[in-house]
Amino acid sequence: MKKNYPASPILPKSFTENFYLEDEAVIEEVHGVEFDYSYLNCENLVLRRSILEKVTMQRTKLIRFEASNVVIKNCDFSNLEWIGGSFHQVVFENCKLTGCNFAESYLRDCQFKDCLISFGSFSATNLKNVAFENCKMTDSEFFEVTWKHLFLLNNDLDNSNWMRTKLSGLDFTSNQFGKIAFSMEQLKGLKVDSYQALIIAAGLGLEIVEE
Repeated sequence: MKKNYPASPILPKSFTENFYLEDEAVIEEVHGVEFDYSYLNCENLVLRRSILEKVTMQRTKLIRFEASNVVIKNCDFSNLEWIGGSFHQVVFENCKLTGCNFAESYLRDCQFKDCLISFGSFSATNLKNVAFENCKMTDSEFFEVTWKHLFLLNNDLDNSNWMRTKLSGLDFTSNQFGKIAFSMEQLKGLKVDSYQALIIAAGLGLEIVEE
């Protein structure tokens, strides 16, 4: 395991099944399965030491949401908004997060595995010990992100936006993209392969001549 790779959630030995959405609720030690809470609004919901599985929350708004030591798998959270949320030791596994809005959120020790995150927004987020693995992240937004120990492994980053985000220390070599947006002044220290370098150079307007 790589140094500073996200810590896994710490879960209880037993769970209840009483998962619900309610303002100001503190939900702990729940295994919620096959619930549908789409098109709802909820404020100040706290979720701890729990598992959500096959839960649907499309176009739901979770305002000031907090999650810690949570596993979220096989869920459909398309176009869910949890702007300004707080996530600590949370794993998203095989989830549909298309258009999901994490903007201005704080994520620490979080993992995204085999997720669909196309058109997702992480703009102005604070990421510490966060990993994205085998995710489709086309057209995603990473604008003005603050990060420390960010792992990007085997993702599709085509047409993603990393403008005004520090890139020094990031390793893009295992990821794929045909078009991507960076700020030129932030490119120093980004690790890419030769093919990716050509794509980036073309995107910056350089004319590449091969002899």
